[in-house]
Amino acid sequence: MTKISRDSEVVELNAPPFFNYGDKVRAKRMIRNDGTYAGREIGDVLVNKGEEGYVVSIGTFLQQFYIYGVEFFVSGNRVGMKRKELDPVRVEEELELDMDEVMT
Repeated sequence: MTKISRDSEVVELNAPPFFNYGDKVRAKRMIRNDGTYAGREIGDVLVNKGEEGYVVSIGTFLQQFYIYGVEFFVSGNRVGMKRKELDPVRVEEELELDMDEVMT
């Protein structure tokens, strides 16, 4: 029998999802099409590092990981991503950016 290759021994599904619907998140790295994104060529950039979006769906993968469907507003793509590929965008960061714009 073939051994299944896993990213991690951690089973995220033993706990509630880290992100909730509507949470604002930021991509930790560039995401390219691995062939599962319809209408785009394999290797096309779907999301750039640092791009922000909102969680619009939450699913599972391999009975191990949560997959967060994120709508990215710069690229306009909706991409499924793992927790390790995302950072939360905190309200404090948003307020700091707004204050910087007011000061300039």
